[in-house]
Amino acid sequence: MTILVEAAVDSLDDALAAVEGGADRLELCANLSVGGTTPDHALIATVLRRVAVPVFAMIRPRGGSFVYADSEIDRMRRDVEMSLDLGVAGVVLGVLDPANRIDVGRTQSLIAVAAGGRRVTFHRAFDRTPDLLAGVDTLISLGVARVLTSGGAPTASEGADVLAALVERAGDRLGILAGGGVRANNVRDIIERSGVREVHARCERDANRIRAIKDAILSS
Repeated sequence: MTILVEAAVDSLDDALAAVEGGADRLELCANLSVGGTTPDHALIATVLRRVAVPVFAMIRPRGGSFVYADSEIDRMRRDVEMSLDLGVAGVVLGVLDPANRIDVGRTQSLIAVAAGGRRVTFHRAFDRTPDLLAGVDTLISLGVARVLTSGGAPTASEGADVLAALVERAGDRLGILAGGGVRANNVRDIIERSGVREVHARCERDANRIRAIKDAILSS
């Protein structure tokens, strides 16, 4: 069983440490302290020159709510186009409506710029939706590649049973990427209880943090 480890990074040093630790994919952001926002052009270009693993760029104009004004959606479209033009493997985004449901129309407009959902990860805005199983169905209908989720709980460990239900619902139509408090001491339990095949963790410039997660998975 192969488990992919994605590392969330917000600097070149972070990215290099994550790759040194064995990360299989990077989620490149700015401002991870607020959950991640869109990184600038220079950082994307520099990281792409220095790493050989796939890089997905966060597309989020600000911290806070995932309900966006039209001007913010326009900026997100431009940022999707810019990131893909620079050569990222995909983008990470999430748009909700005022009731915290997935905003289908606006998400579709961003997917269109990405030339299809296969290059799109829907981020943890998903965990704010009132019905996660219905949210899985919506993302499948949109053709999104994967969703980053803790199963609606504060951490993936606490949400592992819900993650299992999401994995069952999604089948092979949508990847379930478990994130939120993933560490070396709990990653095996999260995988075994949920059945996920991808996990997501902060690097924080610590190659050993990612290496320990990889080692824990390989020892299972």
